[in-house]
Formats: sequence, structure tokens, C-alpha cells
Amino acid sequence: MGKEVASALGRWFAINDYPLKVELKGVCDINEDTLGWYKQLNSVNILTTDYRELLVNPGIDVVYVALPHHLHLEYYQKVIDSGKDLLAEKPFGIDLKAAQSIKDQAKRAGCFVRCSSEMPFLPGPQRLIKEVQSGSLGEIIEINAGFYHSSDMDPLKPINWKRQSKYCGNIGVMGDLGMHVLHIPLRLGWHPKRVYAQLQKIITRRPNPGGGWSESDTWNNATLSTPVLNDNKEIPMRLEMKRLSPGETNSWFIEVLGTEGGVRYNTKDTKALWLFQIANKEQSWKRVDMGFQVPFPTVTGGIFEPGFPDCFMQMLASYFAEREGFLGERFGCVTPEEAVFSHQVFYAALQSQETKSAVEVPV
Repeated sequence: MGKEVASALGRWFAINDYPLKVELKGVCDINEDTLGWYKQLNSVNILTTDYRELLVNPGIDVVYVALPHHLHLEYYQKVIDSGKDLLAEKPFGIDLKAAQSIKDQAKRAGCFVRCSSEMPFLPGPQRLIKEVQSGSLGEIIEINAGFYHSSDMDPLKPINWKRQSKYCGNIGVMGDLGMHVLHIPLRLGWHPKRVYAQLQKIITRRPNPGGGWSESDTWNNATLSTPVLNDNKEIPMRLEMKRLSPGETNSWFIEVLGTEGGVRYNTKDTKALWLFQIANKEQSWKRVDMGFQVPFPTVTGGIFEPGFPDCFMQMLASYFAEREGFLGERFGCVTPEEAVFSHQVFYAALQSQETKSAVEVPV
């Protein structure tokens, strides 16, 4: 993900009339070979295996940290202690306690801290948000959101940190994919009140580098049924996070259904936004081909298709715009409060799985 940041900042000039120049000045990685990749960026003048060199450098204002979940608390706090602002990776700590500690420290220090979640910055989700906010859907009936992967369908895929609870946390797949799923619902004010969770451990061992087998003890798939309040009425919201979803390479989706309309989007078909309409008592779904209608316009023509590098750059543009005070009405990055609340949902999900019952989300 560090390379994605470097790629986005390396073509920052592509954003039209952006009032701030952002440059990558320093990189830390414990792998010397990885550091060598960044030498092609002329703006970089610090390449180090010691993170402290970044934190003491007065020429660096913001630090992006992409580390395994069990390291979030320690290193996010080190960044905050140094006086730098932070762009964190999800899930913002290995568990609820860690997330709360990071949020509290950032508040005490007065640092600008946000969490990464890229998918909502694609044109389709941005249009979906506007459709919901317009009130054109009528009374909301239900909300469905999720993120599907399928690479773990391969039982011989080697073990890594994301498949071991001591590194990724007891929340498993929810820590990896859950913030992406909750970002838009939370921003639209849909906060789960209680959770009934169905968590699955399907492939429980994987080959390790030594030629043997290691335990893969994380939750592979998670399905959460949650009521949320909308106009003082409880409506159902379904959240799905799956690493074993047959045929799904990397599908992030959201659907909102109402009495007068509906809207759905799935990255599987990046350009397609689906709108539900009722006209002359006929009900139909209409496909709208989205172009390059991004929050921060770029040199790319409006008819072209966006991709992951584009929504990643839009997320960074949103981060710095909010940090500098010119975000306006545009969609913002995940706040520490939203990240902590997502952990509260995941904590309730773990309790629900254990008790086989619906569990109230702590507030």
C-alpha cells in the first residue's frame, strides 16, 4: 500500500486546480529491496529502515502507516507523539481497546488523524450517496453492503499474518474488510444498534515457508444482520465480509432500497450504477454508465473508466483537503470515531457468535 501512496503522489499534478502540492519526502521499510523501488521518485530524500528518522524530520508533516494490525497501536501512537499528522490503515488497531487508545491520544495531541478506505471515492458510490441524501428513494426499506474476496478458496495459499489471529486480531476478516463495508453506512448515519453474527472458519490450516503446515485460526467469512435507525424507524442492514466467496476477485458493493426508488453499486462492474424506478405502476432497474465523475476533477476525460489507483488518489486528496480546511461538502475519509465504532460492531459480532444471539452494540 505504500507503493500505492507513492504512485498517487507521483502523479499529483493530474488533479486539476488542487490548491496544495503534496510530495512524498521519506520512506521507511525494513526490507532494503523494497526501499530500492522508491529511488525512482525524485521527491524522496529519505530512504531508511529506521522509522524514527521520519518522525524527527521537520520536513515531514504527515505519516502514512501500513503495518499489520498488531502493530497499529504502538506505531500510530509513536507518530502522534512525534507531533506528525497520521493517515492510518484499517482497522485502526487490533481490537476495540487499541482503537480507543489511538483515538484518545490523537484527541489529546490535537493531531489530524484519518483512516484509509478507498472504495467510496469511486464515481458510483459517490452518486449513490447523493441519491440517498436527496430523499428520492422514499422510505428506506433495507441496506446491504459487503466486500467479497475469493483468493482464499485456494487451500494451498501460503499462511501469512492476515490468517493468524495473533497478528490480525480475533475479529479476523472483519478487521481486514469491515471498515470498507461500514464507511458509507456510518457516514449516512446508519449506526447498528445490535448485531446477530454468523462467523465462519472454513480453511483452518495453510502451508508455511518451512514446508509444513500452520494453523489458520481467523474468521474467513462474516455475515452481520444489524438493525439501524432511519427517520426513527428500525430498518434491517446486512453486512458481509468474505475471503471465501467463490468467483469474487475483489467485489465491494452497497445497495439501498426504498419505497420510491433504489440504488446499487458493485465494483465488479466498475462503471455501472443501478437505479430502481417506479413509473406508471411499472417497476424497473435502470443501468447508468458512470464516467470519471470524481470528487476532485483530474485531467482524465469524463467518459473514461476509473480504477483502484484513481479512487486511492481521490482518498488522499480528500485527506489533505480536510486537513487544510477546503474539503467543503465532499465525502471525507474515515474518522477516528467511525473507526472505533466499527470495532464496537465487530466486538459485538464476536459476542454474538459465542452466545448465538443478538448483541447490543456498546456506545
